Amino acid sequence: MTRWLDPVEMRAWRAFIETVGDLLSALEADLAVVGLTLGDYQVLVHLSEQEDQSMRMCDLASLLQLSPSGLTRRLDGLVGRGLVVRQPSPDDRRVSLARLTEQGRAELTRAAPHHVASVRRHLVDRVGAADLGGLARSFEAVRAGLDPAGARDVVTSGSAT
Repeated sequence: MTRWLDPVEMRAWRAFIETVGDLLSALEADLAVVGLTLGDYQVLVHLSEQEDQSMRMCDLASLLQLSPSGLTRRLDGLVGRGLVVRQPSPDDRRVSLARLTEQGRAELTRAAPHHVASVRRHLVDRVGAADLGGLARSFEAVRAGLDPAGARDVVTSGSAT
């Protein structure tokens, strides 16, 4: 028997599905002003969070939910701009790494305040402090349900994302 959504559940679902695309578009448009896409920004952030500023390409693709060819296409522009380099792993020559360059770090440092202001303007300040913790817990629960094996870590505070 189908468990239909009650009015509160339907309101929550419709609010989410009718908003998420517009929110991502607004964040994307704000990053375009500094010459990055949201996907580019995510790559730079993930690489910057690594101790050696690099990740195995297969791990980065998985984290970004991209196919290997999708990651190659995403990195092509960043490599062309000198923000990321591809290099063989020093531990295993069969493995390729993506590494953030100094120029990439500088670009992220330049873009981060702009992006954070956009996130605040479009999300954080609209939701308000009282509801923000609940929003975080809600999406962490959804994420855990989608990834029960824990293949992806929950993003921690302090990140430039």
